[in-house]
Amino acid sequence: MKLTEIYWHLRPDIIKIEKEIEQNIDAQHQVLQQASSHLLKAGGKRIRPVFVLLAAQFGDYNIEKVKHVAVPLELIHMASLVHDDVIDNAELRRGKKTIKSKWDNRIAMYTGDYMFAKAIEIATLSNRPDLHKYLSEAMVEMCIGEVEQIRDQYNWQQNLRIYFRRIKRKTALLISVSCQLGAIVADASPLHQLQLKKYGYYVGMAFQITDDILDFVGTEKELGKPAGSDLAQGNVTLPVLLAMEKNSELNERIITYLKTESRIPFDMKATIEDIKATGAIQEAKKVADKYINKALLALEPLPELRAKAALQQIADYISERKF
Repeated sequence: MKLTEIYWHLRPDIIKIEKEIEQNIDAQHQVLQQASSHLLKAGGKRIRPVFVLLAAQFGDYNIEKVKHVAVPLELIHMASLVHDDVIDNAELRRGKKTIKSKWDNRIAMYTGDYMFAKAIEIATLSNRPDLHKYLSEAMVEMCIGEVEQIRDQYNWQQNLRIYFRRIKRKTALLISVSCQLGAIVADASPLHQLQLKKYGYYVGMAFQITDDILDFVGTEKELGKPAGSDLAQGNVTLPVLLAMEKNSELNERIITYLKTESRIPFDMKATIEDIKATGAIQEAKKVADKYINKALLALEPLPELRAKAALQQIADYISERKF
């Protein structure tokens, strides 16, 4: 089953959200308009708005209210991608040129900032102080995460604690707040808000771990970028950390590469095969599965709605992504 098939029943509202995003990135400045549109046309799963829509099903669902949460959360996500590409010096995203590659770093940073600003502007339309509080807290944490990502790039002295904290801020936090705010804007019960927030956190952690695994086992066509791009850009992920613990020669090779910031010849293809040979991929998959199990447990107190079944299926989909 494709991911979009799980929430096909929400398609009319997802189309509405997509149109709202397109309208709201309409900038008076031509370059900002072109850069924002370039990223939007590159596509994406729009999974954060989907989580908002599904979570809102547990309360008084009204798309006219829900859109004031769903659109800002996707804009925040898009802004973070633009900034990430600058940090990682990435040339491609989803098989297309990044904004920093098509224009330059300055345009990319201003485009990301513009999207952040539009997100805040749209969120004010909900007129919910509690919603603004949680959204602003999430944005603060994400910005801290971006700074930490810069600090940790090519940092060979990383550990699992640093990695998990980074992916929490990079991915899990925004998915968690998407579920939480969807429930809040629909006036779902406090218990349901809490359980959906937990679900979003756990499924977000699993999503990022599986993404990091796919960077080593996926093809360039599937990934939209060369395999091993994370490591090539100095980002040390869970499979790498686990493999380095298991193979001392591989450990030394990767540390040497990270210390010199890619100024030495490095056979990425051979390194990927060596990482696979350690069993680190399977071990990382087990960690992701533990988070998936916690996500499914968080859903248990929720009523048996179609939205609950969809959230369960999304968790299963993440667990079963191609490895």
